[in-house]
Order: sequence, then structure tokens, then C-alpha cells
Amino acid sequence: MKMSKRLRQITVAIDEGAVEEDFILASGPGGQAVQKQATAVKLHYDLNRAGGIDDHMRRRLKTIAGKRLRRDGVVVITAQRFRSQDRNRMDARARLIELLRRAALKPKPRLPVGPSLAAVRKRVEDKRVHGRLKRLRHIAPGEE
Repeated sequence: MKMSKRLRQITVAIDEGAVEEDFILASGPGGQAVQKQATAVKLHYDLNRAGGIDDHMRRRLKTIAGKRLRRDGVVVITAQRFRSQDRNRMDARARLIELLRRAALKPKPRLPVGPSLAAVRKRVEDKRVHGRLKRLRHIAPGEE
């Protein structure tokens, strides 16, 4: 996913006290050692213990996290893209940072926009044409 310039400018820090990492067996590439080494990382980020997050950011994070958020308020990110445990760890943390940046970014408020001037004119013209058509349907008095 490409990160916007506005998103890159936001600085966030991860509270290490709210992070737990479990190493699990990864599926996918790995050769003969795939069943022996726990290279995949399951990162748990506890929103309830995380410091430096205000209520607005916490609510946005709960919305953005989607299926990654458990009922007890823990965001779970699983990284198994790489064969090395270190690279998977860095990948999981990078994804968490991107999630936090997206939560810190306040969405732009939507402004109500009315119909364009051309649309208004077309509607009025259509009404005028329709009115003329209805007037033509009436029989003029004395022409019976």
C-alpha cells in the first residue's frame, strides 16, 4: 500500500510496554527448515496499556484495525512475508506504525455541495418544457 505524503509527515512512537511478540511457524517459502524454525511474528499491541494515544486516536484505530482488533482491545498483526525472523519483526512493526499514523490522521470533513448551476438551469428548462406540453393537452374553451 502506497503511503501518502501527508501520512509520512506524521510522527508516531510505539509504547514498548504495550507490545508483545510471539514467534510462530510460518507457512510459505522456507525450504527444508520451514517446519523447524519459528520465523513468523505475531505482534500484539494492547490499546488499553498503550501510552501516548488520545481517545480520538484510539477510536480511529479501533475503526481502522478491523479484523485485526480483538474484543479485549489488542491489535494483532501477523508477519510472515520473509524467511528471516528479524525481517518479519521489522515488517510487523512497520505495519503497526503505518496503522498508528493512519489513526493519527484526522479525516477531512465532508462539505455539503449543492447541484451545479448547469444542473439547476437544465432542471428549470425541463420543467418549462413539461409545463408547455401539459398546456397543449388542454382543450381551449370554445373549440369543442
